[in-house]
Amino acid sequence: MATSVFEPSSEDKNSTQNDKEIGTHGLRKRILIKGNSWQTPFFGDEAEGEVIKGWEEGVATMKKGERAIFTIPPNLAYGEVGSPPLIPPNSTLVYDIEMISWSTIRDITGDGGILKKITREGEGWATPRDGDEVLVKYEVRLENGTLVSESEGEEFYVNDDYICPAIIRAVKTMRRGEKAELAVKFSYSFKEVENEAAKLGISASPASNLTIQLELISWKSVVNITGDKKLVKKIIKPGEGFGHPNEGSFVKVIYTGKLEDGSVFESRGSEEKPYEFVCLEEKVNKGLDRAITTMKKGEQAVVSVGAEYLYGCDVSRIVPAGSVVHYEVKLIEFTQEKPYWRMDTCLLTYLMQATKYVEFDHSFTDDEKRLAQALRFSCQLNNAACKLKMDECLEASKLCTKVLEVDPFNIKALYRRSQAFLRISELEKAEEDIKRALTIDPNNRDVRLVHKELKNKQREYVKHQSEIFSSMLAKMGS
Repeated sequence: MATSVFEPSSEDKNSTQNDKEIGTHGLRKRILIKGNSWQTPFFGDEAEGEVIKGWEEGVATMKKGERAIFTIPPNLAYGEVGSPPLIPPNSTLVYDIEMISWSTIRDITGDGGILKKITREGEGWATPRDGDEVLVKYEVRLENGTLVSESEGEEFYVNDDYICPAIIRAVKTMRRGEKAELAVKFSYSFKEVENEAAKLGISASPASNLTIQLELISWKSVVNITGDKKLVKKIIKPGEGFGHPNEGSFVKVIYTGKLEDGSVFESRGSEEKPYEFVCLEEKVNKGLDRAITTMKKGEQAVVSVGAEYLYGCDVSRIVPAGSVVHYEVKLIEFTQEKPYWRMDTCLLTYLMQATKYVEFDHSFTDDEKRLAQALRFSCQLNNAACKLKMDECLEASKLCTKVLEVDPFNIKALYRRSQAFLRISELEKAEEDIKRALTIDPNNRDVRLVHKELKNKQREYVKHQSEIFSSMLAKMGS
């Protein structure tokens, strides 16, 4: 920042038509050269050393590259005393100031425990969040300049306990590529600093402060999709736009599934020929399917799927019980289709007609009949799902019953019929379907969730009956 000071001439005193008053204490500013940025210093930022009040208030309004003349009244300058021998008492001062640069300083903890000064601006606007994986470079020194810890590339998850608390807090305020200097009180430092200093023969008391040079090299956003950390997505390359697939969307993907030891157990699609399927139609395992619906076009991610979400499409039979598997996924593109429960009347009619066609055509071979039966089940169960979304529960239960008459062990039919029975308060029938489904597949998460819903409704029913009985007894007693 460049400055000069001069006494106001009569011309300067009269040239106030372009002056702008700042605050309510007489400080005036006239811009000579406009700045080339939208940013201005914040309170606490470092532009120069100790300054008079008028400087502090005026400089805070300047942009980088701006030049302005500030007229500072005595009450915001040196007041009645002045600053002998150069500045007489009650002097109004005029400064010509150019804002070249400033260092941004933040009190991250609010108690002076961690002060951050940006030494190189980062890119973009985003900063890491809790759970994200960050890559940092750092150097930790004692007050006397002694180096006690450093790393050329430390990768960790934000909020991990093993890394320095000051770095954890600071990194959440930083942008990609940003460099900063931290002034850190001992209470926010590494747990190991005292030990490391002792090895070097240096006394690092709890009253000591540290200086940390910190650089945020990069980070990967981590999304806890289900909230229980059993289905987690780590974004390797962000996608485009804001949209993502939903139920019924047609997607093109490339993915590779790996066990915890790194061995590949499944791989589908390539850049030349991506794997294509409809979301949430059980074409891939449930966890991967759900994760893909959170992705944007062009996004690349690593999806970690716990055992609770490893079912569908025989994946659970391939990997060891209790394993966590990792999918490297790229969403090439997708079409934003309506969820199937919003299908119009024509499409529902089509499903019904397709069901009738495969049901009544008896000219099929045995193989064709098996295929026709699978298609009929698919049409009936999709139709049942539509009916459930439209609250036509009785119709939904009838469609599921048609499937179960031919295939008594069809999990999806039992699951959807139990949903229909629950909604019309046929609790005993719902419980029977759920028990049958859990006998067939005890680990089916969807069925277990419906079972939990059933238990809640049964408790509500018992409570309601108890209240009615108590009310009857009260009336009889009166």
